[in-house]
Amino acid sequence: MKKLIFFFAIFLFLFKGINAQKLPAFDADLGKTTVLGHDIRIPYTYVLSYFGYIKPSSEPDEERNGKKYYYLYVWIPVAAPEIGIRMISPIPKNLSPGKNDYQMDEYSANFNERKTYFDTWISFERADGVFNDTDFVSKAKNATWTMYAQNDDSGELPAQPSGKEYNSLMRITSETSNPEKAIVMGLYRIGFTSFKTGEVQGSFIAQIGAPLKLPGTYIAKYLESLKIAMDSK
Repeated sequence: MKKLIFFFAIFLFLFKGINAQKLPAFDADLGKTTVLGHDIRIPYTYVLSYFGYIKPSSEPDEERNGKKYYYLYVWIPVAAPEIGIRMISPIPKNLSPGKNDYQMDEYSANFNERKTYFDTWISFERADGVFNDTDFVSKAKNATWTMYAQNDDSGELPAQPSGKEYNSLMRITSETSNPEKAIVMGLYRIGFTSFKTGEVQGSFIAQIGAPLKLPGTYIAKYLESLKIAMDSK
């Protein structure tokens, strides 16, 4: 059995290397093992992708410490043992949305523009006390948000055109014994900005991964459009 696991891990490692020209596999912390000095993870079985584009001088959703912050709102319908978040900018040239992927209107209007990019910085937060999918729009506007994690740079992702590994990735394990860190049904948001003070502009792809299927998960740029997407299903 151990030999089988070993050869399967080697296969995954080589397979990921072969497909690195598109996007590397999005892997979980759960079940991680180390082979020949390399961490080997099993790919997430559930991945949602969001293709976006921030135009120059776009109005941010919020300003903190002189930085412009933008949000993607996420509804998670059930408890999850782990959530992965990653963001890549610019979107690789050979990558385009699938039929189940989400797109910003600005991305659709600028889908061929893949030269502009930003040094990504991401965070993941939950709206405290917002567990009902019928009235979250009004409640979220005055909600307190609990920070789960944040990330700046990740060497697991492709380098940006500058050659710097400035794309972002984080994995969050649910802490069921800690209500503030448990990943439960509710409203969440991915915050993103640039590590350096200045403009956030260009194309990006944001992905959410989970080790089990989470049907009923939605991503949207605005709370209102998130509610519309949920009601239309």
